Amino acid sequence: MAVKSRVPSFDEICASLRSHSFEVTPSSMVPSGVLVAKHGVAAVLAPAMETGAAAQMAIHPGVLVKGEVARLLDRGYQKFIKTHQYELPATAGQLHAIHTFTEELMQLTGEECLYNEALGTTSDLYRYDRLQGRETAQTEPARPWELTAGH
Repeated sequence: MAVKSRVPSFDEICASLRSHSFEVTPSSMVPSGVLVAKHGVAAVLAPAMETGAAAQMAIHPGVLVKGEVARLLDRGYQKFIKTHQYELPATAGQLHAIHTFTEELMQLTGEECLYNEALGTTSDLYRYDRLQGRETAQTEPARPWELTAGH
């Protein structure tokens, strides 16, 4: 007979994170959420609404910039750290810290780790400059085989 694993509660997950040197403080960004930080990287966890999980990520991991969890922006040629006020080029040290933090957080919360996430740091946003403006409606191309008004 298969043994069911016990899903820890949200409070137990927070206690486990504290015991692994994470700073766990109440979040002002998400009601009933907690800001989890370590080594200059943070994420916001909230109690899960779905059954089978105790916690879900309300704000994905990113570098802490002036108390705000920055998003990772990929522009094709370089990754950037983006907040509401700043957009800074990401360094290799920051990307490594985000990746390490994410792996450890996912392991302690019991979340599933996907293959592409295990290979390296994935971005929250992808904004390639050569694709900028393609989503706007374009005019219909001319059809030379059709007659025009003057002919």
